[in-house]
Amino acid sequence: MGRQQLLIVEDDETIAYGIQVFMQKRNFKVTCVESVHKAKTILQTQPFDLILLDWNLPDGNGYELCAYFKKTSSTPVIFLTVRDDAKDIVKGLDMGADDYIIKPFQLSILFSRINAVLRRGRVLPTTSNLSCEGIMLDKTKTQVFCDDKEVLLTASEYRLLLILLENKNKTLTRRILLESLWDMDGAFVNDNTLTVTMKRLREKLGDPSCMKTIRGIGYRAEDADE
Repeated sequence: MGRQQLLIVEDDETIAYGIQVFMQKRNFKVTCVESVHKAKTILQTQPFDLILLDWNLPDGNGYELCAYFKKTSSTPVIFLTVRDDAKDIVKGLDMGADDYIIKPFQLSILFSRINAVLRRGRVLPTTSNLSCEGIMLDKTKTQVFCDDKEVLLTASEYRLLLILLENKNKTLTRRILLESLWDMDGAFVNDNTLTVTMKRLREKLGDPSCMKTIRGIGYRAEDADE
């Protein structure tokens, strides 16, 4: 396997250089650019395995650039930013960002988060079964089991669990979940309905520790080893 290609879009030279040196020592090939224009230009000619993206850039912002990335490729994006407000985090994740890391951060933690995102991208479903700790969902039979015992779910509860397990270890905002549930059913799903559906799903599954609430943002299904 060749070296992973990492693009850093960051106008702070000290931060960009520190990440570059750290990741190169871990067998990554790193390219650094400091503007929206240069990021768009290099992406037209060179593929990358992952993009680290600052929010504030001299000629634009990371929010708009992330939207551009997601329209033109499936390359995972991790935001690096001092913005720690829940509204900003939700905004970034809604645009398709795969993770959101608040500055300042430890390089060892950044490295772990990069690897986690890359692992998710490499995992291809080989069976119709999705699982998270003791929960197993059989897509072919539309059945759900918890600790080997079948759990009967409503259609909306099943769809919510399916979306979370298909995006395991990734935070899904309430907006993304609402839009996904709407798309699958064609019926209106409001914010309160999502809260109630999640509450009932957890109760039926025995309040599993892998079903996480990310306060002010949304939910995620998370394996204990992530």
